[in-house]
Amino acid sequence: MYSSKENVNILTSLLVAHGIRHAVVCPGSRNAPIVHNLNECPDITCHPVTDERSAAFCALGMAQALDQPVAICVTSGSALLNVAPAVAEAHYQHQSLVVISADRPQAWIGQLDGQTLQQPGALGPWVALSVTLPEPATDVERWHCNRLVNQALLEAWCDHRPCVHINVPISEPLFQFTMESLPAERVVSRFIVAADYDCIPQQLVDDLIAASRPVVVMGQMSPHRFESADYSGLFGRVVVLHEALAPYGRVSHFDEVLAAAPPPSPDFVLYVGDAVVSKRLKHFLRSNVEARTWRVSATGEVEDTFQNLRGIIMGDAESVIAALSRKLGRLGGLGDSSFGRLGKLPHQPTKPLTYPATNYRRQWLQLLTKAADHCCAFQPEYSQMAVVKYFEEQVGQMPDAPQVHYANSSAIRLANIYASHHVWCNRGVNGIEGSLSTAAGFSLAGRTLTLCVIGDLSFFYDQNALWNTCLDGNLRILLLNNGTGGIFTRLPGLEQSPARDSLVAGQHHTSARGICEQNGVTYIEAHDTDDMKRGIDRLLSVNASRPVLLEVFTTAADDQRALGLYYTTLQV
Repeated sequence: MYSSKENVNILTSLLVAHGIRHAVVCPGSRNAPIVHNLNECPDITCHPVTDERSAAFCALGMAQALDQPVAICVTSGSALLNVAPAVAEAHYQHQSLVVISADRPQAWIGQLDGQTLQQPGALGPWVALSVTLPEPATDVERWHCNRLVNQALLEAWCDHRPCVHINVPISEPLFQFTMESLPAERVVSRFIVAADYDCIPQQLVDDLIAASRPVVVMGQMSPHRFESADYSGLFGRVVVLHEALAPYGRVSHFDEVLAAAPPPSPDFVLYVGDAVVSKRLKHFLRSNVEARTWRVSATGEVEDTFQNLRGIIMGDAESVIAALSRKLGRLGGLGDSSFGRLGKLPHQPTKPLTYPATNYRRQWLQLLTKAADHCCAFQPEYSQMAVVKYFEEQVGQMPDAPQVHYANSSAIRLANIYASHHVWCNRGVNGIEGSLSTAAGFSLAGRTLTLCVIGDLSFFYDQNALWNTCLDGNLRILLLNNGTGGIFTRLPGLEQSPARDSLVAGQHHTSARGICEQNGVTYIEAHDTDDMKRGIDRLLSVNASRPVLLEVFTTAADDQRALGLYYTTLQV
């Protein structure tokens, strides 16, 4: 039996019709009719998470794994405000969350009644559309309710996957479940004629052909949206710089090159995808205002990251790059097609090098290869760097590739040194608050082995991610605990402040053991190299029905010394 609330039934029927198959639901009385309906509906799987902030990040992880919109349902009042960090992160990652909030009737907003605040528009610019449903009493109001839900869910399925907010006022009585079936609702469909991506602007082609120092920067992208193809017409001519956030295999070690011996600045930049981590790269490209920069963007927004934007190509990255490669290939003589995709570039020092004729590309490839050699040869002392190096070596030997999430700050920077695969990271806003919840949600939806490498502050901030009875043994956590926010030890000048350690960097003496025990999580700890290697081997191989966590203890001084030595001994 379904709820007696007509707007709730219209919403439920259209969620199913528009292909929403997963909903993360949070406790509450005002949203109970919605949660009841979602649970009754055989086409929707509900995932209960108590903490709304964690729940929304959990929904983000599921959206990443499924490459489809995921619903998050919360009760009225401040519960809605708690989803804002995850919605903002999802916005910048182009992952769609359908935020469904129960609300009090409008007449009681601002009247000192419990759990009331202005919910329409509460998520601000982070949602593409926010609608408030009527409580229908007439045919016109039923039509209006149907139209608003259709409008929101169509928006959620757009190519660039925006978030949407559906606010549902519900009057008392709340708990009447008298409807035997959902209503047959009108479903509005949208059909988009595929763009002719062969119509690449001639100005872009002319700028690229005229360039003597062309560079392609690949930012964060979902591997679901950039499949394997032949892009040799473009990638065989240019320098391609990418991090582990881009789905192209082994990282290109450009950050190390820029730290040691940066080549001349490019005169042409094609920026594809979203965020990049490296501050050095941003500074390197911003220092040359004469470079002609083109942006490939799913939304067409003006994102002038490098401060020299000339043009924007609106479309999905894969189609635009493929079309540009075809166009350049037809012109002929634009590169060595033997390189193929970026993943085939010679980052592995054991492979022979073959350079195309472009001097600038030859120079970059030589430097990148030397940086890769240094990365392979450098053996850090016991530190977080040594931990991630060994972890990535073992992941690379696994017969079935896992999905790997890295938290922000120091963790993702170590991934950009050692990862040989795509990594997931909440880099849209670069917050630390939901990294573990996102990985947990991914593990629920993906059902493959999901690994999360996370620092101590990120972990303890988001510990409620483990307060989720749905989690199982496919979630494995590598916790890097050096008792502080390690990134703050690498900020020049901050060491002069007596407030750095205790007030800025969050220095602490906390362990995850108790958290694991209370949540039924298998706990392993390591304090030296041998413990660490045994722990990682067990973390990756043990059979478990609940999550497994390895906590590796290091010191911030050792971590800083290892990373500093890595860069100071690099000779390119």
